[in-house]
Amino acid sequence: MAAHRKPRQRSLGGHTVRTAATIALAGAATTAGFEGTGHAEPQLSPAQVKARVDKLYEEAEVATEKYDGAKEKADQASRRLHDLRDETARKEDRLNAARTALGSIAAAQYRSGGLDPALQLALSDRPDQYLDGAAFAERVGDRQAGAVARVRKQLREIEQLRGAAHVELASLTSRQAELKRAKKTITGKLDSARQLLSRLTDEQRARLGAAGGAADTVRHASRSAARDLGPASAAPSAGSVAAPNSRAAAAVSYAYGKLGSPYVWGATGPDAFDCSGLAQAAYRSAGVQLPRTTYSQINAGRRVSRSELLPGDLVFFYSGISHVGIYVGNGMMIHAPNPTAPVRLAPVDEMPFAGATRVA
Repeated sequence: MAAHRKPRQRSLGGHTVRTAATIALAGAATTAGFEGTGHAEPQLSPAQVKARVDKLYEEAEVATEKYDGAKEKADQASRRLHDLRDETARKEDRLNAARTALGSIAAAQYRSGGLDPALQLALSDRPDQYLDGAAFAERVGDRQAGAVARVRKQLREIEQLRGAAHVELASLTSRQAELKRAKKTITGKLDSARQLLSRLTDEQRARLGAAGGAADTVRHASRSAARDLGPASAAPSAGSVAAPNSRAAAAVSYAYGKLGSPYVWGATGPDAFDCSGLAQAAYRSAGVQLPRTTYSQINAGRRVSRSELLPGDLVFFYSGISHVGIYVGNGMMIHAPNPTAPVRLAPVDEMPFAGATRVA
């Protein structure tokens, strides 16, 4: 019988060991590359930081307008729900009173024994009085039937109100969820912007702020321009343009008075604003009620071209109509830019122009 030899196992030595060691080291180096410098954020120049931050602020403002719109609808749903619940409570009070009255009638019938009318007539000592009483009882019955019908109607109305309240509650819940999502998006964008800005020195941040059109260097001139605008009937000073009417002038004056106020998303004043909140507050001071969001505000008046702009016109920016300012003349506007800058005077050319509306 042929002998079967077991193949001799080769030890991991020599070239094999060196190969294994090389592979292991290469793997370790690769891992270190992925976990270390390979994924390190590249060093950005101040200009690149500004570009990224501006984009984050634009995206945050889009989310802010969605938040503002959802909040407006949530507030409306909340008010409607409150009114429906109030009306339901009033109708339930009337229903309870009607039920009490019906209960009293039923109890009186039970106590009378409910005898057959012919027998009651036969047993009566005074048939004439009984007949008068029977006629009265018939009238009471008619009134009782009417009371029952009213109770049934009230029950139907209350059920309808409860159904409407259920719809409003569902709408409110949906809007509140939308608010929560928009808030999460906004805070995420703003946090990312803050982290980027934290990489810059104070001097670099100051330079970027100045490049972005900070109003500190022109504030005194802007306040003088506000006085120049005056009411629509007043003659403008040299180099300035009059507002088209007293309402537009009042809105511009309000905006000048809020220079330096902080930007707070979702705020409508009187001490802090987001962009559409400032526009709404300015015209509210002039007796004009604007919608809450930029998407609605652009349709709140007559569209005007850029060449037709007058003080008080609302100027809108970006393709998504996500930012608004109040035009004040001479190519300048007042707006609430973002959390790093207060309400300020800035050139209309600062952002991509999307359209303009004359409200008043």
